[in-house]
Amino acid sequence: MHELALIQSLLDIVEDCAATDGFCRVNSLKLSFGRLSCLDRQCLEFAFSIQSAGTKAEGAILDFEILPARIRCLDCGREAAMDGAWDRCPSCRSQDVTLTGGTEELRLIEMEVD
Repeated sequence: MHELALIQSLLDIVEDCAATDGFCRVNSLKLSFGRLSCLDRQCLEFAFSIQSAGTKAEGAILDFEILPARIRCLDCGREAAMDGAWDRCPSCRSQDVTLTGGTEELRLIEMEVD
């Protein structure tokens, strides 16, 4: 469960920012990650609820932006977001496609603080 280590790193970032910027509490955190990144939203939420206890982020709301899987067709050049299987171009049906998005790592986008 690598979500535990990711949440600990996130909380370390929050504490560093609090020391630098002098805020007392985090109200919300906006996070993003790719759909194919092997991260589980529920595991992240669970790890956050446990690990944030006693920190400036305790009780903060997590807002997730889950980035779609994207492909680029090497035949027709079309780029497309894919909800299901990504083995064919939705435009020309070519199998000559490459994955261009959806594997992004967990990122902290913004924090709302007091």
